[in-house]
Amino acid sequence: MTPRVDAHQHYWRIAARAGYWPPRDLAAIHRDFGPEDLAPELDAGRIDGTVLVQSLPNDEDTRYLLDLSERTGSVWAVVGWVDLKAADAADSVARFAAHPKARGLRPMLQDLSDDTWIDDPALDVAVGAMLAHQLSFDALVMPRHLDSLHAFALRYPDLPIVIDHGAKPNIALDELPSWLPKMVRLASLPNVHCKLSGLWTEAGALAEGSALRARSRPYVRVLADLFGRQRLMWGSDWPVLRLAAGCTRYGEWLAACEADCESGLGSAALADIFGGNACRFYRIGTPGHPT
Repeated sequence: MTPRVDAHQHYWRIAARAGYWPPRDLAAIHRDFGPEDLAPELDAGRIDGTVLVQSLPNDEDTRYLLDLSERTGSVWAVVGWVDLKAADAADSVARFAAHPKARGLRPMLQDLSDDTWIDDPALDVAVGAMLAHQLSFDALVMPRHLDSLHAFALRYPDLPIVIDHGAKPNIALDELPSWLPKMVRLASLPNVHCKLSGLWTEAGALAEGSALRARSRPYVRVLADLFGRQRLMWGSDWPVLRLAAGCTRYGEWLAACEADCESGLGSAALADIFGGNACRFYRIGTPGHPT
């Protein structure tokens, strides 16, 4: 049986985030979150394992996640951070990749002042090291980055890339018409994948319950159509999910995505979207990459 995998979740210590997001006024997530907090949600959702993703642009956070993964059986893969334009980037990539649960890297593109940061041959050395160590690339982007991401994906066709949170379209402002053509172009590239994560937090503070689902459903279905059953994966974006209006339960987002994906792609696709694709993309359970 295909395992069920949450392809995108976070753990953090709020004391380590001074000067970084989230601010104190986001009370729902301004505290520590660890495996003991997520365990009941994983059990209720019948989720076997997770992909733990970085949320700070520093080495200390990545070391914390790798250390945490060693004593947390439900963490099957870690996506960390490395300064990909540093002079020693290749060595840093190699050190990260030496950890048995290291699977991918994620620069925090959405927070950088240069929207074209990713469209730069200066990344050649770091990407070469990522390819040598079989690491994938998580793209934390917003719609304004998609042209540069397309150029990056074309430059490195052998690099497995996954777009986090569907590129964070502003669902509250109905950004679908301008977001869609850029996603169509990216989906045409076989090395580009996408995560169904983070969409509810883009739906606006006034959308709750059925309105929340109604606003997000067109975006979920577009992503299902574009990336299909082989390049789409589900993630919770927990605990950030707790910011979605009226949603504090992990299972609500999981059930909504299952229903929308089954409606669009059929029940046979669910095993891939809710586990199989994450296992393949992050090389979970493959020879040389044990769970």
